[in-house]
Amino acid sequence: MTAPDSPRALAVLPARLASARLPGKPLLDRTGQPLIAHVVARVRRARTIDRVIVATDDDRIADAARDAGAEARLTRDDHPNGTSRIAEVIHRLNAQGEAVSPIVVNVQGDEPEVEPTHIDTLVDALTAAPDAPMATLAAAWDPAIDPADPNVVKVVVGGNGDALYFSRSPIPFDRDGDGVDRLHHVGLYAYRPAFLETFVALPPTPHELAERLEQLRALEHGHRIRVAVVDHARPGIDTPEQYAAFVERTAKAHSAG
Repeated sequence: MTAPDSPRALAVLPARLASARLPGKPLLDRTGQPLIAHVVARVRRARTIDRVIVATDDDRIADAARDAGAEARLTRDDHPNGTSRIAEVIHRLNAQGEAVSPIVVNVQGDEPEVEPTHIDTLVDALTAAPDAPMATLAAAWDPAIDPADPNVVKVVVGGNGDALYFSRSPIPFDRDGDGVDRLHHVGLYAYRPAFLETFVALPPTPHELAERLEQLRALEHGHRIRVAVVDHARPGIDTPEQYAAFVERTAKAHSAG
């Protein structure tokens, strides 16, 4: 196995300016720097990452990414999701003859508090499962979260460590009320580079469309998703309220430091 201090993965951060609930999200800078810069800084601290690329359709985001120490690649503006945007970047790198790491990590551009160690856990999980084309993270259930909240995605994992199903519904269902252990899905993904092209070529599937969860496309087409479980995970930034709370936490951290 690769030594712990030997980087072996490429991180690609999809980031777009348009956001229905929080317009201009990657460039919000009430902390003194753009949101995308916070994400880049966290990702660069992961021991398994040797290259960080921000994939975006906006020059301003690209400039902010470069200022933060990442590379930037401009992509088409018609991608349906971040995975598709990442696949375009990997396709271009291959077409240009650039070496691509054996694992590509998808870190959304609105995750300013992503744990670098969680990225490492994800990469290690896919490295240890050579037959799996992709991996993701789950976190132990926070009792403060309502299991019926459709904005919190749940995942059920089999005994072999692979995902059985993802849902916005409270799975597994506790029929007898005896209590069940639930896992909260964390939207970090790692892929084999070749699988990205395979994934985006797959047609959408019924459960994916019903749940609006793109990872179900892989499962419905028979592809494995290895799941690594961590103790906790802070959600990304989707709303003005979440961004305001992040700004407050950042200010407190700076004053404490």
